[in-house]
Amino acid sequence: MAEANKNWVVVDVSVLPDVITKTLQVKRMLANREEKSSAAACRKIGISRSAFYKYRDSVFVYEEQMWQHIFTVYLRLHDRAGILSGVLHALTAASANVMTLNQSIPVDGVATVTVSFRMENAANVPLLCDALGELEGVVECRLLSGS
Repeated sequence: MAEANKNWVVVDVSVLPDVITKTLQVKRMLANREEKSSAAACRKIGISRSAFYKYRDSVFVYEEQMWQHIFTVYLRLHDRAGILSGVLHALTAASANVMTLNQSIPVDGVATVTVSFRMENAANVPLLCDALGELEGVVECRLLSGS
């Protein structure tokens, strides 16, 4: 089915047939590498492979966007050992879950870094950005986006 023709709904999992919830379980097991094959995961969960293949591309868990927000910060860092590590430590201490990190080659002793992360409490992000800007070796910290 073409993407433009898809209709999406959000449904409470308690009203879904077992085959749908089991398909989600198999998908999670495969994503987490708890099982090496879909056949093994289907066997463990108790659904047929044909049922899994029928629904796997049509059902998704909607949990993360409901409770967590995604933010991107732009940083300029001095090219010295441990500076990026300090930034990552501060993000971890603030309960931010780093999703992506892109770093440029340093030019004139400064590297640009873009970090995207999830964080539950959006109100803390501006404070976190200020705190990152105060870290030793951080030249600049700017919030680029957040949802």
